Amino acid sequence: MPSLGDTLATRPVLLDGGLSTELEARGHDVSSALWSARLLRDDPAAIVAAHAAFAAAGAEVATTASYQATVEGFAAAGVDAAEARRLIASSVALAREGQGGGWVAGSVGPYGAMLADGSEYSGDYVESVGVAELRAFHRPRMEVLAEAGADVLACETVPAAVEAEALLAEAEALGVPIWLSLTTVVDAAGLARTRRGELAADVFAMAAGGATVLAVGINCTAPAAVVPGIRAAATSDEPVVVYPNSGETWDAAARAWTGPRGVSPDDVPSWVTAGARLVGGCCRVGPADIAALGTALPGR
Repeated sequence: MPSLGDTLATRPVLLDGGLSTELEARGHDVSSALWSARLLRDDPAAIVAAHAAFAAAGAEVATTASYQATVEGFAAAGVDAAEARRLIASSVALAREGQGGGWVAGSVGPYGAMLADGSEYSGDYVESVGVAELRAFHRPRMEVLAEAGADVLACETVPAAVEAEALLAEAEALGVPIWLSLTTVVDAAGLARTRRGELAADVFAMAAGGATVLAVGINCTAPAAVVPGIRAAATSDEPVVVYPNSGETWDAAARAWTGPRGVSPDDVPSWVTAGARLVGGCCRVGPADIAALGTALPGR
């Protein structure tokens, strides 16, 4: 099987969708602070089944159930560090089993995901957490996922430039391939910005030419804001990854999604024209949505 990087040089690749969305649709409780990572411990077979559903829908990449799986987060749930690392590593094997032959992206969620308070959508924590602390926080999970055999680390839903800097530095130090994906909004001038307000193009510039950078892009962004994000990412000259949420809004206090859904295969041609090479979905995007997006992706 060719590498993911080599394949991107020839055609676009279809990603999976929201793993927690599919688990919840199957009746599993993902409302705890561990989110889908709880099932790494409590019901790993459920994770395999969810990955298999996306693979059956045409997804070529399975993203592990490690977005909210951290040593610190497991410790708060009474799991010791050694067992936490074992569970994080197991997410790669579970994804590969469910995917049945495609690539595996090891999910590396932001610091705010561990806080489980919705702060990945504000990045407020970077006011008190700097590059050194963020590197130390991300290092154990990145090491474990790489050692477990992930094809790429999906450093995703990144809300601020300082966290992007930390992830890029840590990836370079470890020598592991990553994609860097920001969660963005669009300003009054139509430009993509991080949730902290920095120009997304400036953040992507930090990744340009990086030896370990497989792609840059956006995720958990509303579909209506996708094209400005792709354009910003394309300025880096790296392949562009895009996997928006459904267009609904996460209410952290109520722990619920609100608003209308807006993800549509009709949008895919404009995404590809703007430069997208890896295309999929994030929160609230299920296997049926991925199958529909895949029908609109050229070269498949």
